[in-house]
Amino acid sequence: MAASTASRLSPPRFHVPPRSPHPPLRRSRFSLVRAAKLEAVLSIGTHLIPHPRKAASGGEDAFFANSDAGGVFAIADGVSGWAEKDVNPALFSRELMRNSSNFLNDEEVNGDPQILLMKAHAATSSIGSATVIIAVLEKSGTLKIASVGDCGLKVIRKGQVMFSISPQEHYFDCPYQISSEAAGQTYQDALVCSVNLMDGDMIVSGSDGLFDNIFDQEIISTISESSGVDEAAKALAELARKHSVDVTFDSPYSMEARSKGFDVPWWKKLLGAKLIGGKMDDITVVVAQVKTVAVPDEGGDIEEQKGNEQGIAVA
Repeated sequence: MAASTASRLSPPRFHVPPRSPHPPLRRSRFSLVRAAKLEAVLSIGTHLIPHPRKAASGGEDAFFANSDAGGVFAIADGVSGWAEKDVNPALFSRELMRNSSNFLNDEEVNGDPQILLMKAHAATSSIGSATVIIAVLEKSGTLKIASVGDCGLKVIRKGQVMFSISPQEHYFDCPYQISSEAAGQTYQDALVCSVNLMDGDMIVSGSDGLFDNIFDQEIISTISESSGVDEAAKALAELARKHSVDVTFDSPYSMEARSKGFDVPWWKKLLGAKLIGGKMDDITVVVAQVKTVAVPDEGGDIEEQKGNEQGIAVA
């Protein structure tokens, strides 16, 4: 009986294989992947239609656009009054835009449109003046704007104008302007603002030839019917040109003129007449769409957990 009990209480025996000199590799639940971050960039389309009487010379508007980094664009509208002094108004606006493009990567500018305007203006030697707008998109999605005069900019989000800048005027039809003359405005007079943008936002900017001849709702509908930024810019410019030569179109320009006291003589008013029609001008249009892209993060690799949590970590 005792022997039987002792037998039952003996510890069980297990076969233990000899340990291999090369232990098996354990499969890790983690693997190295390249980290990525989201950056905002602009897809930009442009179109310019000169004033009908200035088509041979290309008009007096000038612009540049660059999609490097986040993206930047600028428009300068040469003031036509200089032609009365035998000065070509296009020379100033074109040189101002050329200098803006040249100083874009200047260390002092550092993505600031107001500083870019300062340096471009200081380097411009042509006689004349121009209204101007410069817009720079930071990779974070913030659009920084510096504007002198009545070039316009609107941001359209989900079929609505959610941001618009106001023109600067001394009085009706006499906007602020960057000038070669000491009495003119400088970068210090610029309207400076910024707006946070989202993926898919549309930016519509242009000289006054666009916004004097086209209403916001027309801009929205034209954008929605266009397949891309190039087509949208061209369609907006052509619609503005069509309105500009239509003497029966009650344009934004004619409506503003009446609101400022400009109208037909009183005796024409008695006959039911009123100041009406589009405004012929150079028409420059920039349409840009905000897109967010994932780019490699130069900070290095990160570990990614396998299984149900697979995916690249996005900062």
